[in-house]
Amino acid sequence: MSYPEDLIYPAPRYHGDKGEVNASFRPADTPPDISSPGGSTHYLATNESTGGEFGLYKVELGARSAGAKTHFHKAMSESFYVLSGELELYNGEKWVTGRAGDFLYVPVGGLHAFKNVTDEPMSMLMLFSPGAPREEYFERVAAVSQRGSEELKEFRIRHDSYFVEDFDAGTE
Repeated sequence: MSYPEDLIYPAPRYHGDKGEVNASFRPADTPPDISSPGGSTHYLATNESTGGEFGLYKVELGARSAGAKTHFHKAMSESFYVLSGELELYNGEKWVTGRAGDFLYVPVGGLHAFKNVTDEPMSMLMLFSPGAPREEYFERVAAVSQRGSEELKEFRIRHDSYFVEDFDAGTE
């Protein structure tokens, strides 16, 4: 395979000569940051810890978990990598079944949704790029959902989540 001679990398952001000791390690047995009857979320790399470069979360959904209905983001892409079990993923056109090792990339503005329709739990990695402060969204969305549609819509928009149901009732 040949490669072009004029590869373009991003501009340097580190300008030192020797490198730094600045890596962070999260052991696999770290408890989840959020737990509920429907699943759990592990904050692997947050907007804060990556300086806004990306956000990476391990999400575990219980059997028959609703996940997220059809929505899009205006400021970030979202990617899904299935670690175990099965996950129904909406790619903007149709539902596809994701299994261990399957990957779905959703560019900025791309319609997407996900749900676990099986009787078994599943786990996945979710990557947001660039990073965004998603932790408040994950921690509060269930409670805000109980309070009413207008407050929920405002909460979702504050977190760059534009759900089809908020703007065009009846579309999925």
